[in-house]
Amino acid sequence: MIDTHCHLYLDEFKTDIEEVIARAQLAGVHKFYLPAIDSAEIEHLLSLEARFPSSCYAMMGLHPCSVKENYLQELAIVKAWLTKRKFVAVGEIGLDFYWDKTFALQQYEAFKTQIELSIKYNLPIVIHSRNAMQETIDVVKEFVSVGVRGIFHCFGGTLKNANEIIDAGFYLGIGGVLTYKKSGLAEVLEHIDLKYMVLETDAPYLTPVPFRGNRNESGYLKYIVEELALIKNISTQEVIAITTANAEKIFGI
Repeated sequence: MIDTHCHLYLDEFKTDIEEVIARAQLAGVHKFYLPAIDSAEIEHLLSLEARFPSSCYAMMGLHPCSVKENYLQELAIVKAWLTKRKFVAVGEIGLDFYWDKTFALQQYEAFKTQIELSIKYNLPIVIHSRNAMQETIDVVKEFVSVGVRGIFHCFGGTLKNANEIIDAGFYLGIGGVLTYKKSGLAEVLEHIDLKYMVLETDAPYLTPVPFRGNRNESGYLKYIVEELALIKNISTQEVIAITTANAEKIFGI
């Protein structure tokens, strides 16, 4: 299995990251894709990748919740890093209007700028969208003709949203929300082919049932697999095979 989205470099894992990775590997998770947040976390992100170079892979980008007064400085840092070395994706980027819309226009600018960078460097993007699903999809549509590609991380939208995302050539990132009974995500995914999905945890966030309320970790990916297998009435091995192949395709493994 591949965890296409996890923040294993954050403080929540500072004291036991080796055990967390060992547990994940024991559970069958062998690759961990690490989205960036902002400049405050870059050192931790790259340090974890350096410690586990055969399993941890860094992205570079500015999270929409980190788009503040200094967003141009933050974008300049992202641009500088993309010139220095290879990253697996530009992410996580997007729009988030859940907490605050003060910097909504700046979020749009940062999102579009980073999509342009992904095209320049021929990298996929990993999208964060909260309380802004249609707005995010509409931005992506502007760049489909020039080859934008990637993943809508933590997908939790409608069937219409899902089909628009798929039509744009993107994958759906499926994580712990799938195990939440009131999310309605299972009912949507019944109608979506697995060939459009990848697995993720968003660790330490969005912990699946039966561990909801505790810190999430990559080893819990198996609970997402089990839920998808039930929804699709297929084996867990088939879910793993298809979603892993999808992840390998999008990240060019």
